Amino acid sequence: MRRRVLLGSAAVAIIVVVVLGSAFALQRKLVFLPSGGPLPAAADVLPGGRDVTLGTADGLRLSAWYFPAPGARAAVLVAPGNAGNRSMRAPLAAALTARGLSVLLLDYRGFGGNPGSPTEAGLALDVRAARDFLVAETGLPLLYFGESLGSAVVAELAVAHPPVGLVLRSPFTDLAAVGRVHYPFLPVRWLLLDRFPTAEHAAATTAPVTVVHGSADSVVPPDQSRAVATAAGGRAVEVPGADHNDRVLLDGPDVVAAVIALA
Repeated sequence: MRRRVLLGSAAVAIIVVVVLGSAFALQRKLVFLPSGGPLPAAADVLPGGRDVTLGTADGLRLSAWYFPAPGARAAVLVAPGNAGNRSMRAPLAAALTARGLSVLLLDYRGFGGNPGSPTEAGLALDVRAARDFLVAETGLPLLYFGESLGSAVVAELAVAHPPVGLVLRSPFTDLAAVGRVHYPFLPVRWLLLDRFPTAEHAAATTAPVTVVHGSADSVVPPDQSRAVATAAGGRAVEVPGADHNDRVLLDGPDVVAAVIALA
């Protein structure tokens, strides 16, 4: 009997080690879900669009789309979420340029056919390259727009380089907090290589912050988005019935109005 118990315990221990080891080794494939290229030319997406290249501090050259608006009063850096590529955010660019804002649609390293592999530190370099481009190209006041994971990325950027306004769409408080929701059986905080502490960064920025989120978000719990708004001392806009990937949270009136109000 004792031998059976020991063997059973050993088997359970091995399974736990294998599961945790696999989760640790594969975690970035679970967090980052990029779509590759090739992508159409920016001018084929929106008239006047330009294909541009962003140079990062660690030597990568990232493809992006820049959509200048005639007589623009501000420029918007759009940091996407953890999936897809910049083509999915083209409707947002169309809505904002129609209202007099120039827009840069960024693809992180590893996304949209770009070189490199995404990490928290790498994405921080990517948005700095995007900001550097807009500063040099436009000389306009800058707004940052972050979508889900991108909210954490631009919130960190806003601490180092404050914009005139920061719009965070469906932000989580930190990656471990949202990870626990989807993987409650794993010690997520112990395993994660990347933290993405959105609320911590939002609390440290001096820029005005607006958080837009859906009331029916099944990916990021709405209370986490509200907690980010509270941490930032900002405004929270809840879109009734909206889930995380609903079109109304891409270029819907509440999202566009939040950007326009800060501009």
